Amino acid sequence: MPEWQGVSLPRTPPAGRYLAFDFGTRRIGVAVGTRELGTASPEGLIHSRDGVPDWSAIHALMDTWQPAALVVGLPLRLHDGSEQLTTQQARKFGQRLSGRTGRPVYFVPEQLTSKQAEARLQAAGDRRTPLDAVAAQIILETFFSLLDHTDETQP
Repeated sequence: MPEWQGVSLPRTPPAGRYLAFDFGTRRIGVAVGTRELGTASPEGLIHSRDGVPDWSAIHALMDTWQPAALVVGLPLRLHDGSEQLTTQQARKFGQRLSGRTGRPVYFVPEQLTSKQAEARLQAAGDRRTPLDAVAAQIILETFFSLLDHTDETQP
């Protein structure tokens, strides 16, 4: 099992539904998916004011989806993979998310998810789905593929 980064992590990632977040100081993209299927779908946006997320909207998502765990993308610098200010902000958001929801939060390193999301939306001719929600979908799909790869390497 890899050394997962996160908050309040169980020994093994739980089965069930997950919510993923593409953190931003003005908008947070959200996606939902299930570990068993390894699929994810964009869910929508959470707005932030002065860098503070709309916690009531997040709690409403928690009530609706009842996720087993949460995933937050950690944006890293493209040229060297190092952390930056937004990485620290995303990590702090994940810590608060775990504290407020009581759910484990997994961190997934990410780079260029917004560019990948833009390409997906253009290819599909989709002008309605929020870019940040598709970026969250990509983050969750990445997490599921890491889980699949881990499962394959277990004895």
